[in-house]
This record gives sequence, structure tokens and C-alpha cells, in this order.
Amino acid sequence: MAFSKLKALTIGSATIDVIASVEDQDIERMTMHNATSSFLLLEEGRKIDVSSIKSSVGGGATNSAVALARLGFNTACRIRTGADMEGEKIKAELELEKIDTSLIIRDETKPTGQAIMVMSHVRNPTIFTNRGANTDLCDAEVTPELFKGCDLVYVASLSGNSAACLTRIVRMAKEAGAFVATNPGIRQLTYWAGDIIEALAFVDLLSINAVEAEQLALRLLPKGQPQPADAEVVDEPILLKKGLGGRYLASFVSEVCRLGPKIVLVTNGAEGAYAGTSEGIQFHPAGKAEVGNTAGAGDSFATTFSAYASINADILTCLKAATANALSVIAAPDTHSGLLSEAAIDAELNN
Repeated sequence: MAFSKLKALTIGSATIDVIASVEDQDIERMTMHNATSSFLLLEEGRKIDVSSIKSSVGGGATNSAVALARLGFNTACRIRTGADMEGEKIKAELELEKIDTSLIIRDETKPTGQAIMVMSHVRNPTIFTNRGANTDLCDAEVTPELFKGCDLVYVASLSGNSAACLTRIVRMAKEAGAFVATNPGIRQLTYWAGDIIEALAFVDLLSINAVEAEQLALRLLPKGQPQPADAEVVDEPILLKKGLGGRYLASFVSEVCRLGPKIVLVTNGAEGAYAGTSEGIQFHPAGKAEVGNTAGAGDSFATTFSAYASINADILTCLKAATANALSVIAAPDTHSGLLSEAAIDAELNN
């Protein structure tokens, strides 16, 4: 097994996800003609019967920890939970996955983070989030001992004041000799962009979606920067064609790589993903699956790509492995049950 002797640490959020599935006739979906947004409409003041209400463990750090443990990594998870039943549920599920829970911090004042997902017929949930204890990671809780012996450190999105710890986390992880991957969220990129740019000096892999990439490009590139002379212009996928809010994707990848990362991974939903290095950009289509729930698909994609990149797999193998795991998660009703083992992914790669 390629991963069985490797050690991984994930850092980020942990939540209890409550998923309510609403029948088609009880909810309306409205799509804007002049924008890409869609909206779910629920009748005010009405009690709505739903087909199911399910509770499961979620959050970026737990999603990535379970993904890595299923692949075979010896995995630990640095998260903050409340001293409550929800926190105990998260710990119990991680232990079932043989994940080291000794690094969990129990907050005596704030509750465990929770998310309520309203699932409609399109299976792309609207999510209400109370981040709770996730927001209060501090420098004193990020020490060199955390990273000792780690082969891979995966930093999921950091909430609230926890975002201020990013540079400290990735610097210590890099000093410990780990492959360092980070997957910041849109709020982090909006309000803590300067910190993220500073942290990139210690990052091997930056993973973001197209909306997040556009937000970061606003800070890194002037609008309308000329297309690099060596950029390919034949049958281009969407982001190579339209760019990131007037900034060329190739220029964005080049600038991010100049700041530190070896790989820039940009996902674009149902279209697919772009993996860029200083040598160019590879695109891989998303593939198709029956959608059960899109939540957690991005975490599984970024984490799986990071795992294979950490053992120096070629970019195409990383993209194929990540796609296989994300498609399996999309077909599942929650963020964990669809995550694949290394053997299952290898079988997909050999098909």
C-alpha cells in the first residue's frame, strides 16, 4: 500500500451536519436569467414535511481526515469542538475510522459547530452554519510537536479568528518536512487574503474552486493581463477560455507558483478541474454520477489530489484519483460514507 506507512495531519473545522431533504412539490427553485445564481423558495410560516432528516459528521478537517484514513494514512486531526454531545459524536466517529483524536481541543465556552442543509430536488444544498468552537484556534494551540513525523499536512478552511493561524501552521509543517496542502474557503480568501498570500511561501499545493480563484486573482494580478505567449489556445476548457474575472488562468497559476506552491488546483464544479504547475496546466473533466449530495465533494477531491501529490504521483494520476473519490461522495447522502479506499481508487484508475 502506497500510503500505509505515511502519517497525515488535518487541521480545520468540524461540524455536525443536519440534512433535511425536501420533496419537489414543497419547494420551488428560481434561476436568474442574467446571473449564475439559483435560489430555493420556501413558503413563509409553513411547517413542511420532509422525506428525511439525517445527522452526520462533517466539516473540512474531519472530511479530509476520514478521506486520508480510508486511503491508508496514519491520520490525526487538529480540530476544536464544544464540551457537548455533538463534540463526543465527532470524536466517536473519528475513532471508528481509526483516526487519532488526542489532538482534539474541547472548548468549554463555545459549542461544537453545526450546519443545517436544506436539500432540494437538484441535490445542491443550501447550508446554514453556526461555526461555534471552530473560530477560536490560536497560536498557542499550534506547536511544532503537532507536525513531528508528518508526511502530509492538509489545512482545510479556517473559520473566523482561526484564519490568523494559517502562516504559523504551514510554516511549522514545512519546517517539519511535510508536504503541505491548503484549501482556504471564500470567506478566508475575502477577509484574510493578505495572510494567505504570505502563507503561500510554505505551501506545496493550493486547492481552491473557480470562485475562490477569482477572488485571489483580484489581489495578485492586474485586470486584463496579456495571455502568456506559450499558452495553448485550442479547444480550451471554460476557465482557459474566459479566465478569472478578466485575469488569465495561466497568469494566475504562474503568479501563485512564483510565491511558493508547486501545484495550483482549481476546481470548476460539474465541468472539471485544472491542475497548474510552472510547466503548464492540465484539465480533467468531472465525469458523471447520480447526485445524492454535493456537500463534501470538494473536500474529497482536494484531499485525494493532495494525498497522491504527496507521493509524487504524476498530475494526471492525481486528477483521476481525486475525480473517482469525488464522484463516489457525490453519489452518497453525506460527506463521509462515499469516501473510497486506496484499493477502490486503484481499481478505478486501472479501468
